[in-house]
Order: sequence, then C-alpha cells, then structure tokens
Amino acid sequence: MNEFVHLHLHSHFSLLDGANKIEPVIEKAVRSGMRALALTDHGNLFGAVQFHDTAVKHGIKPIIGCEVYVARESRKSRSGRSDQSNHLVLLATNEEGYRNLSRLVSLAYLEGFYYRPRVDKELLSQHSKGLIALSACLKGSVASALSHENLEEARTEAGQLQDIFGVGNFFLEIQDHGIEEQKRVNQGMFQLSRDLGIPLVATNDCHYLEQEDATAHDVLLCIQTGKTVEDSNRLAYKTNQFFFKTAEEMQRVFPDHPEALRRTVEIAERCSFKLETPGFIFPNFDVPPGFTLDSYFEQVVREGFESRRPHLEQLQQQGRLRHSLDEYLARLNSEIEMIKAMKFPSYFLIVWDFIRHAKESGIPVGPGRGSAAGSLVSYAMRITDVDPLQYDLLFERFLNPERVNPPDIDIDFCTLRRSEVIDYVTRKYGRDNVCQIITFGTMMARGVIRDVGRGLNIPYAEVDKIARLVPQELGTTLEKSLETVKELRDLTASDERYTQLVNIARRLEGLARHASTHAAGVVIAPRPLIELIPLFKTNKDEITTQFTMTDLERLGLLKMDFLALTTLTVIHQTLLQIKRQHGIDVDLTRLELDDPLTLQLFCEGRTSGIFQFESSGMRDILRRLQPTRFEDLIALNALYRPGPIKGGMIDDFIARRHGKVRIVYEVPELEGILKETYGVIVYQEQVMQIASKLAGFTLGEADLLRRAMGKKKASVMVAQRNKFLAGCAERGFPADKASRIFDLMEQFAGYGFNKSHSTAYALLAYQTAYLKGHYPVEFMAAMLTSEMSNTAKIVKYLGECKEMGIRVLPPDINTCDVYFQAKGKEIQFGLAAIHNVGENAIRAILNARTEVGRFVSFHQFCEKVDSRAVNKRVLEALTKAGAFDGLGYHRKSLFEAIDKTIESVQKTHKDRASGQKGLFSAFEAEQPFENGSDIPDTGEWPDRVKWAYEKEAVGYYLSGHPLEDYQAELKRFTSVSISDLGDECSGQEVNLAGVITGLRKLRNRKGEPMATFVLEDLAGTVEVVVFPSLYQKIKDLLESDAPIRVAGRCDTDSNGESRILASAITSFDAVWNELVSKTCIAIPADNLNADNISALDDLFKAHPGRSTVEFELHQPSYSVRLIPNRDIKVNPCPSFVRSVENLFGEKSVTLYT
Repeated sequence: MNEFVHLHLHSHFSLLDGANKIEPVIEKAVRSGMRALALTDHGNLFGAVQFHDTAVKHGIKPIIGCEVYVARESRKSRSGRSDQSNHLVLLATNEEGYRNLSRLVSLAYLEGFYYRPRVDKELLSQHSKGLIALSACLKGSVASALSHENLEEARTEAGQLQDIFGVGNFFLEIQDHGIEEQKRVNQGMFQLSRDLGIPLVATNDCHYLEQEDATAHDVLLCIQTGKTVEDSNRLAYKTNQFFFKTAEEMQRVFPDHPEALRRTVEIAERCSFKLETPGFIFPNFDVPPGFTLDSYFEQVVREGFESRRPHLEQLQQQGRLRHSLDEYLARLNSEIEMIKAMKFPSYFLIVWDFIRHAKESGIPVGPGRGSAAGSLVSYAMRITDVDPLQYDLLFERFLNPERVNPPDIDIDFCTLRRSEVIDYVTRKYGRDNVCQIITFGTMMARGVIRDVGRGLNIPYAEVDKIARLVPQELGTTLEKSLETVKELRDLTASDERYTQLVNIARRLEGLARHASTHAAGVVIAPRPLIELIPLFKTNKDEITTQFTMTDLERLGLLKMDFLALTTLTVIHQTLLQIKRQHGIDVDLTRLELDDPLTLQLFCEGRTSGIFQFESSGMRDILRRLQPTRFEDLIALNALYRPGPIKGGMIDDFIARRHGKVRIVYEVPELEGILKETYGVIVYQEQVMQIASKLAGFTLGEADLLRRAMGKKKASVMVAQRNKFLAGCAERGFPADKASRIFDLMEQFAGYGFNKSHSTAYALLAYQTAYLKGHYPVEFMAAMLTSEMSNTAKIVKYLGECKEMGIRVLPPDINTCDVYFQAKGKEIQFGLAAIHNVGENAIRAILNARTEVGRFVSFHQFCEKVDSRAVNKRVLEALTKAGAFDGLGYHRKSLFEAIDKTIESVQKTHKDRASGQKGLFSAFEAEQPFENGSDIPDTGEWPDRVKWAYEKEAVGYYLSGHPLEDYQAELKRFTSVSISDLGDECSGQEVNLAGVITGLRKLRNRKGEPMATFVLEDLAGTVEVVVFPSLYQKIKDLLESDAPIRVAGRCDTDSNGESRILASAITSFDAVWNELVSKTCIAIPADNLNADNISALDDLFKAHPGRSTVEFELHQPSYSVRLIPNRDIKVNPCPSFVRSVENLFGEKSVTLYT
C-alpha cells in the first residue's frame, strides 16, 4: 500500500520556476501507485482545471491547492524594495474551500500585489473554511523564524495559523532536500509539534519531474531572473532533490517519521472537492414585457429574415438564387427549433444585441467568421452577412444536437473601435461580471533555444544559427526538427555546448513562459466573476481571468472573441474617402460577386493589401489558377495552408481547374458535392455531405464523423468506418467503392477546412479587392494610413502606388490632414506619419490653419500654433520631412533658423502680453513674409543628406531615393526585388540591391566581428546577416550610405518573413567594374575610321578598370573577332557604354559577367 501523496507540487504554471508539465507528472504519480496528487503553484490557480481533468482521466484524485504569498504586514502595505511575504500551502477540501481559495488568490492580485500577489492574515481569517494549510518551505513564516533561531516567533506564527484554520486543519511541514538549513528547521518543527500538538506532514516541494532535470530547471531559473549559469549571485536551488519522488524514496528521506508520510494520505482523503460542470452559465438577457427568451429570440430572427427577403427575392427573379424561398423558411424553422431545444436563445440574443449596437454606432463589423457563417439564423439576425444556403454551408457544422456544446461566435470589429463594443458589453452586464481572458506565452521550439542559449551564456550569433534551422511550421517541435533537418542534427552534434543547449531546450519546450491578456477573449457572467473563478491582474493593471478560454468553456461560462481586424478599418476609411471625394455611399453587402474588374485583379495577382490574398505565394497561385468565380476564391482561401501545399493539393486543384487532370467520381452521387471543387475534397462540410448522402448519416452524425477523422483515434475510426460501409451497403453502393470513398474522406479530412469560415473571409477579400479595383486612390490612401507605424509595409505600398500611377504628394503644412487622404487622382500625405509629431501637435496645426486659412511664412506658423504642442522637436521633424517646402524655404536654411525663430516668436508673445509692439511684429504687419524671405537662405542639404533626414522623419525616403540613379545596375545585376521575396525564394541564391539601415555590429563565440543590417530598395526591406569571413572584407562599405548589391541565400520562415545570408556585398558605384569580366565592342566596318578609333582610345583612358576588351569587326557577309595586342581594361559603366554606342550604334556593346 502506497503511504505517501505529494501535497506540495509545482507545475510550469509556477511561471519560470516550476518545470513540471501537467500530464507527465500525473502519469508518474500513476506509475508510482499514488491515489491522489495536489497542485500547489505559486500564488495562482492557472493550471487547476487542466490538472483536475487530467488527473480524473488517469484515475487519480486531484487536490486543488496553491502556495500563497502571505504579507508580513498588511497586504495593502507597499514598504521595502523587495518581496515582503512568506509562503503558505493551502488545499481545498470541499466546494466552500475551493471558493475561498479562488477568492484568496484573486484578492492577492487585485488588492495585495507588490512584487508578488499577496494575501494577509486578515484575508485568511475571512476565507479559511474548507481549507487545509501547510506551513510550506523554508520561506514559510514558521520555518523562516526557525531558520533565524527565533523559536518564540515560530511558536507565535504556528499558533496564529492554527487559530485561523482551526485545530486539525493546520500542519507543520517538514522537508529534506539535502540542505543543512532544512535539517535545522526540521528539528524546530519536531519541537513545535510536540509543544503545540500540531501534527507534522512530510512533503518534497517538487519543482521538476526527474532528478536529471535539475540542470534544465537551473537554466529555467536563469531565464526567470535574466542571469546566466555562470553568475554566482543569482537565484539557484542548492541541490538536485526537488524532483518527483516515489513513496519509497520519501521513506528513505524520512525513515524515522512514517507518521508524517502517512499523514499525506490522510489529508488527501479529506480533500473531496470535484470541479463539476454546472451547465451553461450565461448572463441574463432582459427581454421586453410579454416575451420569454424563446419567443423574443424567434421574433428577432423572423423580423430579421423578413428584412433580408427583398434581396433574396431579387436574386430569385434574376435566376441567381440556388434554393427556393420555401427551402429558406424550412431551414430557418429547423434552426430556430434546434436552438430553442438546446437552450441557446439567450446566447444569440446577447451576440445580436452588441452587434446591433456596433452597427448603429457606425462601428465596422465583419461579415462573419468561423462556423457561425453556416447558420441562417445568424444571417437573419445580421450576426453574419453570408447566405449559408447560397454556398451550401451546414448549420450542423456550427451547432450539433448530438454534441451539445455552446455556440462559438467570434466577431471581427474595426481595430480602432473594438474597445467601444467591449465597453458597451461591460456597461450592459456589469463591470464586475465582464473581463478579458488570460493566455499564456509558451516556450516554443525556436524561442526556447534562444532562451536556453542566453541562460547558458552561448553567444547570440551561434544560438541564432541553431534556432534558424528549426522550421517555423504549425506544430513544429524540436523532436520533429531533429528528425527532419539534417543540418540541425549535425550542428547539434558538432559541439558539446550545442548538444547541451538542445537537450535542455527539449526538456523546457512547451512550458508556460508568461501570462498575458488574450487579444480578443472576453468572458461575460450573470454575477460577479470573482464568485465563480479566480482573477488575475497583469503588469499593465488589466484584470483577466486566471483560467484560459478552454477552461472557461469547460466550466460553462460564456466567452466571446472580440477580434480587431485592420482590414475592416481599411474598408471603413476607404468608404469614407469615397463618400468625401465622390458623394457615393458604396453598399458592400449588395455587391455582385462576379464583377469582371475585381476578378481580373485576382487573376493578375495584384492583391497586395487584399485580405488573405496578399502573400507572394498566394499571388503566384492566383496567376496560375485564374479564378473566374467567387467559389474559386473560397477554395483558395481553404487550400492555402501548409498541409494542402505540402500534399500537392493546390497543384492538383489548378490542374483540374484547367482540364489537365481528368475528373472522375467514384459514384455519380459525388458530383453534386464535389463539382464545385473539381472533384477534390476541400471542405469539412463536403465530408459531412458525403456521409449523409451515401451512408444515410444525419448531418449531426456526419459532424461527429468529421471530428473523429480530424482526431484520428483508431478505435473510433474503426466504428465510424463500419457504420459508413453499412450505410452505403443499405443504399446499394458497392463495398469496394464505399471503402475507397471512406479512405479518400479520411485522407482529405486532415486537410479539409471549414467552408463557412473560408466563405466569410473570401467575401471580405472580395470586398477589399472591389474597392482596390474601382477606387484605387481611396483604397491606397486607407492602406497607407493603416500601416503608418510599419515602415516595411509603408515602403511596399508606396512602391505599389508608384506602379499604379498614383502620386503620393509630399508632406505640406498647408494641405495635409491627420491621415493620408485621397485628393483627386493623388494621395495627400498624413501628418500623423511623421515621427515625433503627435496628436496634440497635429490638432494645434489644424486649429491654427483653420484660423489663418493658409500659412505664408515659417514665422507666422510658429506664432499661430500652440507652442506647448508644437515645440522645437516637432518643428525639426516637420522640416526634415519637407512639410515647409511649399513656403519656399530650403530645408537646411530653415533647420538652422529654428532656434532664432522660436526666440523671436516668444519675444513677440511676451511683448504682446505686456502691451508693447516689438519692431519685428510691426514690420510683419506692414510687410508679411512670403516665399521664405523671413529666413536667411544658407542653401540646401545635398540630396543624400536630405533623403537621410526624410528617412529619419518618416522612416522612408520621400523626395528621392539613393537607388534612383542606378536603374541600369538594378536591371542587370539584381535577380529579384525585396518585395518579391517569399516562400518560393527560400533556400535560393538571390541578388538584391538597396541601401543600408539599422546596422548592428556583433561578435560570434570566438570574438570575431560580424553584422546584421536592414537592406531597403525602392519597394521593401529585408534583414541581411554578414558572417565574419565576409565582414572583414567589406566592413568599411557597411559604414557608407552608398547603395550596395547583396548576393546571398534567402531564408524564409513560415510567416513569410525573409532574411538574406550574405555571400558577397558590392558597392553599386563599383559594380560594373567588379562584376563585368569582359566587354565586347562591335564595330561596323564602314565606321572604322581614324576619328572613331581616336575617340574610342580616349574613352578607354577616361574609364580605366578591370574588364578586358575584345572587338568584333562586322562586314556585310561576315564578322571577325579581334583581340588587342596590348592589354586594354575598362570600367564598363553606363556612361562608357552610352559613349561607345554613340560612336558605333545602339547595342554595339555586350557585357559578360
């Protein structure tokens, strides 16, 4: 019989302190024969739900606990420079105990946080019922007093804690990890137990699973504290004994105290709390008098459908409606009854209400996302804008009566106004009843390598090289990476340090690293959340749940995703600009989805800025597919994912689309389901339809089959296969064909995508493309505004504007607004895009401009604007950006005069305030300054200096670009532009050109210098890595501002982010001389005369270089190659080539690289 249970155990939710993952530690408890296990993470219940359910699954009794921090004084005191608290282990014995524990850890964050989330004895006294307390580790108040040899203080602390929790509910904890201090403290615990009659309990303060994990745990502590293992003054555990010990190992630790070991089992037996699911805990939705939830829900739905009916009738008259209105009504009735039967009307009303509020408030809302787009009720209530019948979307994919899970409707809102919707929900249901949801950042494959590398003090460049070899694909692990990437295996084995790095990283991979606020999740409850779940406060003072979204669903709480989607903001701003420019209200919900101009834009791959279709890989696929209908866009949206791409599904789909692969159906009945996707199973809904049509599954049963195929559980799949084959046999389908069809369904189910989601997002993409095609200026202005803080994207979209023939006007204080604005066929710059010119400064400028109409001089500008908002820093930024160019100034002159102008204006204001008129103001009144006459003209900056200041002011070049004088070089010596880098370039050698920004000098492990920098061309930016061998050769070149050519290997990760591993870097000023090995000059025989030969010799002398020269003498019927008898070498730059062609004709020069 096992006579020990771990009551003091930390999982990885003791962030960067515990290294135990939930499932492995429970599995070890099972193997060790333990009947129960406690989880006591530091100060939180983050892992409680996962721990509870995993333990129950494995047949272990879960004990929910926490090692809380107890403030030595009041939890509200904030004295001292460090954590002033002691530890105390609390275990929940019943429902009341769990509720008290939950409230304690909540209040520790909400009221007591100071370095740590702290409770105090006042709170413990108020919420002690149902809890068992253990005195904790050396940091417990009793142990701490004993450690300082203060027996009386220890006695007092123990007595107070026993008084708080009651006799029999407080225990003195003894631990022995081979630390001398613990042995001394244990002696004191034995005496206190004898003197006070407080029983002992033995624990092990378990922080990691196996003894050999101690090194990995030590590195984890370094990650927590920002130290390295080489630092002597850091947090470290003194021994390697903080692992999960078996009962036998604990008996060897405490051979003389078997009763303290047995007591762990007795305590465990007293803990009977189970985390039950109480049903769905939805907030109260108030309905009008005379209505029930069901009747009001049905009225809202039917009224909504009637508002949709005219549009459906119009489509029916045009022959474009795929189903009759009777079918719509039948589907609507069916959905209404199912929703009522499942008791979800309140859910739909809650969502309908805040979406209605958003739309009435002018807040852009998305057309839908996820499986909710398959609901006609959602369409009728205008929760979504996708007609599910028109696209064969299935309600059962969303709500299935055969698996009663709550609906999950996620909503996209405009990025700028999403918070207003959350505020509305908070006001409606009560601030205490609504809060955001926690999420945990985890140490994933690449990140954990970098974390561990820092902890082991391995140079960044070496660690980065290893991390970069890990593929950035969904589900990638270090284990998989080592199996599939030979270079990673070889590099890991090449150095003991690398082997240790990867081994420790594998051990820590997947651990929680930090807690933060979920980007979209909000939970809404019928009563204060603190009564239902534990709460957390982030370092930004945001209050969130301590449970994740998955945990909250498990507990039956209503959670919503309020997502911020920049595309909705772009669409909204485009529509506003169209209205301002053309006086037109464009209704995107009434677009015909076969607009030729819009589809042509997709066919040509001109989808930069188009939602979901912007990547270079997707643009290439669009050009290959040539989509001619909206359904093609739905399919591509579903197929453009790693699985289908790797599986060759996209290539097959395109080949079928163009008739290069014959489409064959196993049985004729499949054609109606698969014809839309050219005989390929693309959507999960198609799997459901096949099961329903061929095997007689209800759509609810078909959804269970789809889910089973996705999870690939062998036993479940055998049962589903048998059921499918039996159903097919009953309907007369041959067994061999039925088996092949099931195999195909199973094969494609792993790739199949949710068609409802794909349709909703394809609609959003189509709307975006429609605006870009029909209103390009307004659309690009909105795009530039949306990406003002992203320099790389701005450069990209400015380049696209140039390609589209749209001129982006430079900044101008007399015409610019806050954001980029369409102005005829041009785009006016947005002042908010200029760095260091904030909202208050822009408001001050616009207010002053409204007052004066137009600024005529710099002095007038400085006098009229509020100098508190428009200070020297703002004036310098505006000058560097060229915003005063329209007033006739040279930027250099103006920049040098800023201080004197500010002094003059300040004097003017002072004189005015004292009732005096200064000489300057009198002069200005008689003769206003215009065309820059108030500023001494000291000339202009050189172009490259001016461009550099522009880049400093706005992040990119405006009036010119250092590459503009190198068009010939760009054409000849580059293979790709930066904006075209993508998946297809990964692993390939490329030649790029650009200017250097953001140079960072580094050193590798050997101390050798290397560098990284950002390369910028006319249309984009990319990171370049220069390793030591190349750096030594070209380090001086990296310090210059001259354009360069970079040759190297492109490395693109799964997010589409590329970097270049440079193999050669050349100055563009010398590129012809260095890269052209031979110059061949063709001379027509009739042009061979003394004057031309003399002129050619002069050109050779004027352009000395490295390229050898050969001649071809052309006669009408033949040509002769001539090699000079003396060594002629030239620099064949464009000016040399043009001069030779002036002598001997166009294309008379051929260059060989």
